[in-house]
Amino acid sequence: QVQLVESGGGLVEAGGSLRLSCAASGRTFSTYAMGWFRQAPGKEREFAAAISRNSGNTYYADSVKGRFTISRDNAKNTVYLQMNSLKPEDTAVYYCAASYSRPASTNWGPEYWGQGTQVTVSS
Repeated sequence: QVQLVESGGGLVEAGGSLRLSCAASGRTFSTYAMGWFRQAPGKEREFAAAISRNSGNTYYADSVKGRFTISRDNAKNTVYLQMNSLKPEDTAVYYCAASYSRPASTNWGPEYWGQGTQVTVSS
């Protein structure tokens, strides 16, 4: 089992940038595909980005493609989400997730979740 702790959320103006981090416990971090999901107020949780175990493949939702970059450092047991050109519609709670299964932009259900970090983008 893995425990995930997100950090780096906050308030930013439209057009700004934030970098989210997710620290994972345990020594088996490299065996998990990792991802970021988000949930805006009144909406269902949605996929944002994912990365394979060895960083060889990345996946993005169309809404964030070209603006967000997911990366991981297996030596530090950490996955990142660099968010640039932020828009008010990016406002959401962002969740880190881990899975034994290969990641995908659709129909991917990670087994482990963090508690979430709030990102608010003002217009």
